[in-house]
Amino acid sequence: MYRFIKSSTKFKLLCRSKTLYRSAQSPYSPNSILGKEDSSFIHKSKLESWNQSSVRSYSRSSSSESDSREAINYDVVIVGGGPAGLSAAIKLKQLCQQKDADLSVCVVEKGAELGAHILSGNVFEPRALDELFPHWKQEEAPIDVPVTSDDFWLLSKNRAFSLPSPFHNKGNYVISLSQLVRWLGQKAEELGVEIYPGFAASEILFNEHNEVTGIATNDMGVAKDGSRKENYQRGVALKGRVTLLAEGCRGSLSEKVIKKYNLREKGQGQHQTYALGIKEVWEIDVEKHQPGSVLHTLGWPLDQKTYGGSFLYHMKDRQVAVGFVVALNYHNPFLNPYEEYQRFKRHPAIRPLLEGGIVLQYGARCLNEGGYQSIPYPVFPGGAIIGCSAGFLNVPKIKGTHTAMKSGMLVAESVFSTLQEGLKIEKFWDNLRSSWIWEELYTARNYRPAFEYGLYPGLAISAVEQHVW
Repeated sequence: MYRFIKSSTKFKLLCRSKTLYRSAQSPYSPNSILGKEDSSFIHKSKLESWNQSSVRSYSRSSSSESDSREAINYDVVIVGGGPAGLSAAIKLKQLCQQKDADLSVCVVEKGAELGAHILSGNVFEPRALDELFPHWKQEEAPIDVPVTSDDFWLLSKNRAFSLPSPFHNKGNYVISLSQLVRWLGQKAEELGVEIYPGFAASEILFNEHNEVTGIATNDMGVAKDGSRKENYQRGVALKGRVTLLAEGCRGSLSEKVIKKYNLREKGQGQHQTYALGIKEVWEIDVEKHQPGSVLHTLGWPLDQKTYGGSFLYHMKDRQVAVGFVVALNYHNPFLNPYEEYQRFKRHPAIRPLLEGGIVLQYGARCLNEGGYQSIPYPVFPGGAIIGCSAGFLNVPKIKGTHTAMKSGMLVAESVFSTLQEGLKIEKFWDNLRSSWIWEELYTARNYRPAFEYGLYPGLAISAVEQHVW
């Protein structure tokens, strides 16, 4: 048995992560780095939570000492510390408080800290957050820039034509999603969720009945040629009675599970489609900055057969999120999304805003675009897939955070019923289809397919569907 600190598997896991999420600090502060000089430092609040928590067992999964893998057992293991995973963890702990139950919940996150791998616009729809934390405004959530204008342009090479905005962003907020994730992480830890940043879940674990029993973290100390170096350490097994995969778009473990259990066929879903999103955060002149201003564009520099567009979101502190999205089914093999993004920033209607500014951050990520038609059956033996791993992005809204959070909350309710009342976790599928996620994605189901006919037919069809049907 492992007990309070000592040389436990849990302590080794945390030290190897090189980071520690500080729940006692501001939700926006980075985690401390455990180096040679301070590797023995563990935050007091973390130690106290360990000492008060239930004693768990750990074991070795192999009889060979050199290949042994230590294991920590939890009730629920969640892969991915994004909006979906943290919302599931928080909801589980909230239900434990309401029902006077005790479930151990662990979140493993590949980023060095929560929010490190979060990349999004982000115009945030607070619908799910209203349900999870009804008093989030009083709890100092980092959401304080309401949308003040919502414009939609069709670009030609030298001009911009204003169109009616289909995004309906009234009541939404321009935020930093990474800051919101850090805030959710703080809330999760306050409720007793154990969060381990700095680990990639590299392997799915199965039992003899072909059921998922948890995940294993990546081995450390492996040379480029695959040989083991002197500091080699076997990855740790995080075993759960239920495993939730919230890895984001095209998560590696999620894709393996979908294929292994034929989940897309079981849910009668089509193959998933994807887009590439490129984003920069600019700091611009104060006289050009309009906090809460939202702009989306279609058209130039992309051709009429290539689906994509751009966004400019004015955040606080003179910052603007500038992004460009290109669907990955483009026909021109010589098209370079990054080069098209550079051309877009030089458009006569865009360039004046950015002139004199500086780039603070940049990155890129993959997006789900399949929508309603591509949703797989989300439940597998031993767990479920949630968030963008399942593809809940609303394409016409260009929003997936609220649906990801809601999917995490729904699965938490089903998991709690499974562990405490013996009900089947398959209830999640029924709850999902009766939720506003399903209604929202069903309503938007024809938007993206319409653009397969080209830019102008797509605009016409989507306009008729939205304003007439």
